[in-house]
Amino acid sequence: MNIAIIGGGVGGLATANALLRKGFKVQVYERAKVLRPIGAGLSLTPNGLNSLNAVQPGIAQTLIKAGSPIHTLILKRSTGETIASKSMEIMQRYGQPMLMIQWSKLQAILASVLPPEIIHLQHRCVGFEEQDDSVKIYFPDGKTVQADLLIGADGINSVVRQRIIGDEFPNYAGRMSWRALVRYSHKQLSPNATTVITSSNGQNSMLMDVGDGYTFWGTSALSADDYVNRRATDAKTHVLKIFAGWAEPVGAIIAATPAADIVERPICDRPPLDRWSKGRVTLLGDAAHPVVPSLGQGANTAFEDAYELAECLAVAPNIEAALNAYENSRIPRTAIIYDRSATQGYKAYQPDSENTFTEMMKPSFRSQDDFEAWLYRYNPIAQKRKVY
Repeated sequence: MNIAIIGGGVGGLATANALLRKGFKVQVYERAKVLRPIGAGLSLTPNGLNSLNAVQPGIAQTLIKAGSPIHTLILKRSTGETIASKSMEIMQRYGQPMLMIQWSKLQAILASVLPPEIIHLQHRCVGFEEQDDSVKIYFPDGKTVQADLLIGADGINSVVRQRIIGDEFPNYAGRMSWRALVRYSHKQLSPNATTVITSSNGQNSMLMDVGDGYTFWGTSALSADDYVNRRATDAKTHVLKIFAGWAEPVGAIIAATPAADIVERPICDRPPLDRWSKGRVTLLGDAAHPVVPSLGQGANTAFEDAYELAECLAVAPNIEAALNAYENSRIPRTAIIYDRSATQGYKAYQPDSENTFTEMMKPSFRSQDDFEAWLYRYNPIAQKRKVY
């Protein structure tokens, strides 16, 4: 089977690896001129690491060496006082750490295990047409390719999704975000630690050690509109103004970041779907189930998708049966993660957000512990496979 993947992000690359290891012929089409870091840094949780290990045994250890396992979670007020500090026992409980890593390193490691000739840059999908026994995919300048199956892994604004679902624009969650990666040292920034800083006026900040002396910072604030500044200098001025007066090191780390490195974006999601596929076309990752980043599950659930889709295609008698099994496996779980992400994300910006974060850090907060166990114990190798 010849399979085309639209999107060369981490979800698309992981899916290509999973499919190649099952013996399929795979080509990845990415619109960018080069594979470059997007989003600066992210968290890999046990479910995502387990899924990657299921695709390629041992890759989790490579990633752990490239990133920063988090040992401590710190909660602070915007005025600087420490509210709570929690020792992270993720590794002891689930066999994999909570790992913070640079996006560029994760992408490079996933790309390094693929034959370079299967990744086609500067290929922006502009449409496709399903035929009797194939899918014809269109690119600018009249270029086309044929495939037996098309996988849309092209993110929250997926072109593939629009062709089969047609739900147009994502839902704006009422919050704007700014984030960047910077090599920066400060006495309040500890190695292997993540600091969450909250306020009562709908603003939050997070500082994460991602290894090699780099810190990933992210800030977000309630906003009536989703306007994005055209000039990088204006975006930096804007975020500095919003977080002026916050205790260090928030203002200092933003000021130390080159304006061109700051990503300003609205926070968006899309409500769960009851189907991801149509004929010989399906969706994966943020193209299928984008959520707000309150749980850090975007990449992790994409890795779950990658393993499950490859397994279903490998054992099902035909594409239709494989995609049905894939949806039955993935849609219920990702819908639960969407609900939790949306609820937790909303609460994090309310006037009592300090109480919300504090309760989440308490070991006695049983509903959080139960959800965490359900989320992080996901190990696809241990899942029972459907017999076709």
